[in-house]
Amino acid sequence: QVQLVESGGGLVQPGGSLQLSCAASGTIFAIIAMGWYRQAPGKERELVARITSGGSTDYADSVKGRFTISRDYSKNTVYLQMNSLSPGDTAVYYCNAQIYYRMNNWADYWGQGTQVTVSS
Repeated sequence: QVQLVESGGGLVQPGGSLQLSCAASGTIFAIIAMGWYRQAPGKERELVARITSGGSTDYADSVKGRFTISRDYSKNTVYLQMNSLSPGDTAVYYCNAQIYYRMNNWADYWGQGTQVTVSS
């Protein structure tokens, strides 16, 4: 089994910064990609940012230029640096990963979510 453990959420004022971390542990043969999604109240879950094992990244248009995703695959960890936060970024942020748990078998995993609240 694979577990994703997130940390770094909290309350921040508009214009502030936060860094989220997500560490994967368990039976990991290889990581295909890791990323972050978010879900605000009354809205659908949406992709925020994603990074592949090769280092390719994708960002939601709403966070481009403000958020940066990075990874340390030696630690099976992905980070999301969030700058210039606004109230519109308030949501529960979920870590997501596609991981091979055996040579030919992979699965999609989710963290438990971490709350990010941007408010004065």
